[in-house]
Amino acid sequence: MARFDVYHYSKKVPLVIDVQADLLAELRTRVVIPLLPQAQAKQEELPRLKPVIRVKGKKYILMTTDIGTLRVADLKEPVDNVEDQRQTIVDALDFLLQGF
Repeated sequence: MARFDVYHYSKKVPLVIDVQADLLAELRTRVVIPLLPQAQAKQEELPRLKPVIRVKGKKYILMTTDIGTLRVADLKEPVDNVEDQRQTIVDALDFLLQGF
């Protein structure tokens, strides 16, 4: 498991992204943010808080306000890693938690 790994989750929420620091890898849970297809969640898009993230060439909305935790046991093999979009994700988290 690595920060910014993307996992399949469910039909309603197809993907989640792990945003927890790798330093805390020994915990039994991971902090995740749901990713919804842009076409499904277009009205949710807010450039800073809920930005568009690309996973395997497809656009998803980072549903930052729906942040939560999942048990490590519930996360299977990652389908992608979006480390290359790190700054966009961190900016969304900063905006949610600090207001800037």
